[in-house]
Amino acid sequence: MDKNLDKKYLKLLAEKYPSAAAAKSEIINLTAIMSLPKGTEYFFSDIHGEYEAFLNLLRSASGTIMDKIRIYFSDSMTAEEQENFAHLIYFPEETLKLYQAQGLDNEKQKILIFRLIRLCKELSSKYTRSKVRKKLPADYGYAIEELLNVDTDEMDKKRYYDEIINSIIDSTSGSDFITHLCILAQRLAVDKLHIIGDIFDRGPYPNLIMDTLMSHHSVDIQWGNHDISWMGAAAGNQALICNVIRISAKYGNLNLLEDGYGINLRPLSMFAARIYKDDPCERFMPKILDENIYDAVDPGLAAKMHKAITVIQFKVEGQITKRHPDYQINDRIHLEHINFEKETVNIHGKDYKMLDMNFPTIDPQDPLKLTKEEQELINSLALSFRHSETLHRHIRFVYSHGAMYKRCNSNLLYHGCIPMKEDGTFEELKLKGIIYSGKRLLDYLEDVVKMAYFLPDDDPTKDWYRDFMWYLWCGPKSPVYGKDNMATFENYFVADKAAAKENMNPYYKLSEKEEFCNKILKEFGLPVEGSHIINGHVPVKRKDGENPVKCGGKVLVIDGGFSKAYQKETGIAGYTLIFNSYGLLLVAHEPFESTESAIAKEKDIHSETMIVKRVRERLLVGDTDIGEELKRQVKDLERLLVAYRNGELREKR
Repeated sequence: MDKNLDKKYLKLLAEKYPSAAAAKSEIINLTAIMSLPKGTEYFFSDIHGEYEAFLNLLRSASGTIMDKIRIYFSDSMTAEEQENFAHLIYFPEETLKLYQAQGLDNEKQKILIFRLIRLCKELSSKYTRSKVRKKLPADYGYAIEELLNVDTDEMDKKRYYDEIINSIIDSTSGSDFITHLCILAQRLAVDKLHIIGDIFDRGPYPNLIMDTLMSHHSVDIQWGNHDISWMGAAAGNQALICNVIRISAKYGNLNLLEDGYGINLRPLSMFAARIYKDDPCERFMPKILDENIYDAVDPGLAAKMHKAITVIQFKVEGQITKRHPDYQINDRIHLEHINFEKETVNIHGKDYKMLDMNFPTIDPQDPLKLTKEEQELINSLALSFRHSETLHRHIRFVYSHGAMYKRCNSNLLYHGCIPMKEDGTFEELKLKGIIYSGKRLLDYLEDVVKMAYFLPDDDPTKDWYRDFMWYLWCGPKSPVYGKDNMATFENYFVADKAAAKENMNPYYKLSEKEEFCNKILKEFGLPVEGSHIINGHVPVKRKDGENPVKCGGKVLVIDGGFSKAYQKETGIAGYTLIFNSYGLLLVAHEPFESTESAIAKEKDIHSETMIVKRVRERLLVGDTDIGEELKRQVKDLERLLVAYRNGELREKR
């Protein structure tokens, strides 16, 4: 470092630590922090709007809380009492209502508080007081901190402890205090939360998942293709606006758009009801994965809306493809390859019979042209997306806490793939005359995603970035998609499944070989020994014997079918990954019935835990990325100490 720059930096550091004693004190503090056990990291992937299952797993930390209860209370609680106690922590408000109906007296409240304090005390043992303080609720922060740190072996302190609890119960705040302790236990069980893509689509409540994530103390997101679709829609990409509406209609979730995000769908419903008045739209009937009592749209009307927006989507997608021949996907403009006389469509050189030929808004001579009404409709929908405050609040959070990939504690996190060729070299994508591949490609695409949303609308380059969001959703070289084709048109209109073939990027086979795993890890600056790739996107078909742990444990694919749409394929209802101070644990979950059922039956989701990696010595904070940063801070402080001792800087007493 330049001597002048070094001196300036030391002077700035001296503002915070004005004396040798202050610098020494902080060195001691940081060194002590590095000796604490590593915090627990928790990984989810492909949540797809399944809010209730997600919330239950988040609150239970995939069994982590139950494990702690068994350890700390096996000598004082029966197995049934332990399960009841766990369910109180997962669902405090609902469970307390049941207890109150049965008679929740002061003595029982006191017992629950004692148990919760003990559990929180054990869970907080790996954190500094400062970090625990940040997780405390505002209303009861002082009281909880006192209870967590009091020594009950001392008689005077025990009286103090008892008096705090008695005063809380006497002031009729017992239930509220218990609720806050339960939430604190949830927060202490997980230090960091990683979401490896696809929060949105299919399931009914991605908006509630977003609200939950925004209230979490530490979360990061690696963008998935479905997240990119919603981000692009919020940025104003009309093809992705259609795509978001189409998928919501397909899975019977139109209420999400109207009630959750305030998107006005009335113009679409009126247009669809009139244009497709006599069309049963059988191929567009919604797939109801679960009863949605909140979606009041009649299935017949929903099918018409579904077809109307799908046709508009294919037109707008074709227009984007025409504008960008460099995408090299002109063979996907299927509307131009329909023979309206023979009622066939030519796909990759072969003619297929069309299953539906009722297209009143398509001009065979100019199939990509929107009618005047369609243009007015898509403009109206785009305006509604633009002015949805809730949507943009959520999307800005996805941007601020998200990225294309993340390196964290020797783990490389991304949703889909690192595009590769058959020979194992990184696939190249030429954008604006520059060739990108590997890490450089993902770094550039992260900038593209940000430009699409944050550039001002009057910037002449914004349309290019906004269009490219659609390519990221479905393009053959997109790292968040990872297939050579998106057969949406074929699945709607062609019976022959051969027409709808989507080939996976070579990455998915190559990443099962150590040579290529190591190549990817090196590309992203991670050591090949002890590092892991963690991703989702492709559901692991466990029922067919597929293993989520690949390449000798270096690759962990944690999409196990969180979405109900995939559970028949996978045989389970999702994976979660836990990385604690003892190693890596992969947890497979059975389907979640409902929150009401879980509370009534006091039963957890049945889960099966697999140890992926157990470390020989317990991991400490000093072994993590944060530890490396703390070590750098200690070196800086030691340099400051030298400056004080040799008179280079003067101490401020």
